[in-house]
Amino acid sequence: MNTGRMAAANAHLRKFRLRRSALPGFGLTLGITLAWLSLIVLIPLAALALRPWELGLAGLWHSVSEPRVLAALRLSFGAAALAALLNVPLGLLVGWVIVRYRFPGRGLAEALIDMPLALPTAVAGIALTALFATKGWLGALLLPLGIKVAYTPLGVLVALMFVGLPFVVRTLEPVLLDLPRDAEEAAATLGATRWQTWRRVVLPALLPSLLVGFGAALARGVGEYGSVIFIAGNMPMISEIAPLIIVTRLEQLDYAGAAALALVMLVASFAILLVLNALQRRLGGRSN
Repeated sequence: MNTGRMAAANAHLRKFRLRRSALPGFGLTLGITLAWLSLIVLIPLAALALRPWELGLAGLWHSVSEPRVLAALRLSFGAAALAALLNVPLGLLVGWVIVRYRFPGRGLAEALIDMPLALPTAVAGIALTALFATKGWLGALLLPLGIKVAYTPLGVLVALMFVGLPFVVRTLEPVLLDLPRDAEEAAATLGATRWQTWRRVVLPALLPSLLVGFGAALARGVGEYGSVIFIAGNMPMISEIAPLIIVTRLEQLDYAGAAALALVMLVASFAILLVLNALQRRLGGRSN
């Protein structure tokens, strides 16, 4: 009787060991992954969170509540949000044309979409400034209309739209490729117009991806520096962005003050992305 129980226990143990060895090296790879993430993410974030408290609570509040800082934060987050919002319909249009149509120069169009990702941000800023300055190709055309882009908040918006558009397009493209056309054809068979088919069939399926693209463009725009500083003009209270104030404080050896502003931007960005991710999961659940 005891022999039978021991045999059954040994068989159960062998099965358990086989199940554990189904993924060899799991413990080692998990440990390396967690250690690497700690080194490149958690430890720097912890240092960023602790450094501002050297100023004390009153000093921290004073550092991030200066009128110049608040104006820069409003411009950085406001322009990034508006640029991402404008990039959503524009990116949807570009992605739809790239995926659904075949036309001469399609490869060139694909390369132009990815150019802001490959181009150094400083080069992008210089190029945009040259284009939209009062004597630039586009700036000279807009100036008689009373529209000045370079060295204004509008220039910040243009730069953020430039760097954020690829994130929306590339997020939408896989979804558009996998989007079945059967539902569109069925809606047309039932008498739906193109607008009704788009609004009730296509758009609900794309909403989660549109939200992801919006969040990616927003996150890129909030922290963008190189492509903005040249075209912004960097005038305090008018066209100065928050990352520039961080760099200025670092140059003045005010590390705690720079970390305080960086912490505010980090917390605000994390909160925004957390809300967007929750909304994206909710929309994704509804579409399923």
